[in-house]
Formats: sequence, C-alpha cells, structure tokens
Amino acid sequence: MSDNHTMRAIAELVPPGSRVLDLGCGDGALLEYLQKERGCSGYGVELDDAKLLACVKRGVNALQMNLDRGLSIFADDSFDVVLQIDTFQHLRNAETMLQETARVGRTGIIAFPNFAHWANRVSVLRGRMPVTRRMPYQWYDTPNIRVGTFKDFEILAHKNRLRILDAFGLRGDKPVRVLPNLRATTAVFHLERG
Repeated sequence: MSDNHTMRAIAELVPPGSRVLDLGCGDGALLEYLQKERGCSGYGVELDDAKLLACVKRGVNALQMNLDRGLSIFADDSFDVVLQIDTFQHLRNAETMLQETARVGRTGIIAFPNFAHWANRVSVLRGRMPVTRRMPYQWYDTPNIRVGTFKDFEILAHKNRLRILDAFGLRGDKPVRVLPNLRATTAVFHLERG
C-alpha cells in the first residue's frame, strides 16, 4: 500500500498497542507506521523476496509464506488485529482466508479495490474492463484474480457469520460512507466473529 492517506485511514481502526498480523504486508510500510505511530507489535506475511527484504530493512518482523496454504501455523486468537490490505483480491482461497483471518485475530480489517465504483461501471458499459489509478492493469496482466464489490463483501461476511464493526469506502484520501458501493474506489471492512 503506497498511499499515505489510505494507510492512516486503516491505522485509525487499529487500537494502540495491538498485536498485529499483516497478511500480504508488501514492503512493511503499514506495519512500520503502526509500530511508530500506534505502538503496535506483530508480524507481516509476504511471499515476494524483494518485499520481504524491504520489511527487514524497515525493521519489520516478516515471515515468508504462501497465503493460499492458510494460516495453520497460528493458533486461534493469536493477534488482536489481522490485516488484509490489498491482499484479498489476489488470493485463490479468499473465503477460506477470510475465515482464517477471523480465527487467528480477534478482529480483522480487509481493504480491496471496489470494482463497483461508478467509473468502473462506465468503463464496462463502454465494453472495456476498467483501468484506473487504483486498478492500473489491463485485463490480461492484472494480479487481481477476484473482482469484488463493497456489496459483495457484505454478503460474504454475513454468509460466514462475521459481524461488521465498521464499513466504509475510500476515494482518494476521503472516507465515503454514503453509497460506498457506487462512490468509493476502495472498500474497507472492520469485522469480528459473529
């Protein structure tokens, strides 16, 4: 996650001093921010060698693991918060990983591109898959294997008996609470087991 505004919006959902597990932590920027600004501790999980090295250089504890294999190395309630920021849409076993997030953490925070944003809808109406600043890939080279929407995730959370503590969208640096499925480029959910 490179956008500082998004990082701050996510960080505000994490209680100070929390033990955090960041799934798909990238270069560790969010965990570093949580450590410095919120007094948090914990681990990142990343598969990419270069990103793992970037975590180490930042002083962030990170494990190299393939998330498609699950989180069996972690016990129930091992963490206060489990993060999946721009990770969910890349997973082959997204629903299983959502269940694992709820098992391993007391709460979970999931953020992903909202494919129902109005500009994406216009692009599809014109016969083309959307290419935006938030989703800068062509249909044939995108790392996103899931195309979910704000509303889709609400339904999935309900199906898995997860209680949504807070849900909102982001558009740039602005929170979107009115019509987020239509107006937000990013969907953000804070949840716990129901």
